[in-house]
Amino acid sequence: MIIRRRYISRAEKFIDTGLVKVFTGIRRSGKTVILQQMAEVLKNRGVGEEQILMINLESLRYRKMAEEGKLYSFILKRADAIKKRLYVMLDEVQVVPEWQVIVNSLRVDMDCDLYITGSNAALFSSELATYLSGRCIRIEVYPFTFSESREMMKSMGKEVSDERLFMDYLKYGGFPQRFYLPDEESVETYLRDIYEAVVMRDVVSRHSTKNPVLLGRVLSYVLDNVGNPFSARKVSGALTSAGMKVSVPSVLNYLDWLKEAFIILPARRYDLIGKEILGTMEKYYAADLGLRNIAKNSEKVDSSKLYKNIVFLEMKSRGYEVEVGKWENREIDFICRKGKEKLYIQVAYLITETDEKREFGNLEEIKDNYPKYVISGDLMDLSRNGIIHKNIIRFLLDEK
Repeated sequence: MIIRRRYISRAEKFIDTGLVKVFTGIRRSGKTVILQQMAEVLKNRGVGEEQILMINLESLRYRKMAEEGKLYSFILKRADAIKKRLYVMLDEVQVVPEWQVIVNSLRVDMDCDLYITGSNAALFSSELATYLSGRCIRIEVYPFTFSESREMMKSMGKEVSDERLFMDYLKYGGFPQRFYLPDEESVETYLRDIYEAVVMRDVVSRHSTKNPVLLGRVLSYVLDNVGNPFSARKVSGALTSAGMKVSVPSVLNYLDWLKEAFIILPARRYDLIGKEILGTMEKYYAADLGLRNIAKNSEKVDSSKLYKNIVFLEMKSRGYEVEVGKWENREIDFICRKGKEKLYIQVAYLITETDEKREFGNLEEIKDNYPKYVISGDLMDLSRNGIIHKNIIRFLLDEK
C-alpha cells in the first residue's frame, strides 16, 4: 500500500500535542491503513512498539469488550504496565457505545496520544463539539486521487499510460482495494458491495428508514446531477412524476443521511460581491466516481461533470475548503481556500470558442491577484491574461 502522504503530513504536526487526531471519511477510503502508517511514523521517531496500541473496533474481540464496558479498563491497564506515554489508535470508534466519553476520559486520565477514525460525519460533528471542542484536529480522508492511483499501479508493477489510467479512474474511481482486483467484472462487483454496505446497510440501519428504495432513488438523482444546483423541491417533483411520491422534507432528510456517510459532499455557494455564503442551491459531488457510476440511473456519460467532480475531490484531498463562486449572473466553478491561500478554478471538458469566452471571461472579471486556473482535457496551452490553463491530467499529477 502506498504512503498517504497528504494525510500523514497533516497529522504529524500534531503528534504529542495533546490534541486528538480524528480521521473521518467514507468507509473503505483507507483510514485503517493511515493509522497503520502513523504507527510506522511513530516508530521511526523512536516510539517503542509496546507503546503503540492499535484497536480495530469492528473486530469482534474489541467490539464485545466495548459493549461490556471493558475497553477503557483494558487501555488503562496497558498504560499502567508500560509506564511510558501510550499511543492509542481506535479504528471505527463510532461503533462503540459512548465512545466520546471513553476518548475524553483517556485524554484526561492518562499520558497518551490519541488517534481515532470514524465513518459518520453527523455523529462526529455533534459528539466532538460536545466533548472534544478545541481538543482535536479533524482530517478528512478520501479515496485515492488520480496521482495516488498512478503511484499504486506503479508499486504493483503495472505500467499503464497516464491517459489509459485516467479513463479507468473516470469509470472506477479510487477506492484503494479495487486496484488489487483482477478484472473489470470484479471491480464492478466490489463497488456494488460498497454501495450495499454504505448505503443500504449503514445508512438504512442507522436511520431505520422504511423505504430504502426511495433513498436509493434520491441518491441516484443527486449523483446523476453532480455539479448542478440542488433543489429538494425539484427532486421531489421528478421522483413523484416517476411514480415515487416523496415530500420535500423527506428529500432533505435523505440528503443529510447521505452526507453523514460521506457518500456525497457539499459545495456551498459564495457570493463574491456580497462576500457571504448563500443558503440555497448548493451543489453536491460524489465521494468517489466509481461509486457514483454504479449508483446513478442515467447511462449518459457527461465528461464535463466527471471532470468537475475529479477536480473538486482533488482540491479537497489537498486540504482546501472548496466553494462555488457566484458573480452577478456568472459562476466560478470552484473557489479554493487554505489558510491565507486562495485560488479560482474553472473546469471544462474541451474548450470551444464559446467555452473560451465563458471560462476565461468569468475569471477575467475577478480583479484580485489570487491565482486563476482553467482546467480541461485540451492538450494545447490556452493560458492568457495571467490565467493559467492546464490539461486535467497534468493538473492532477501536479503535487503542489
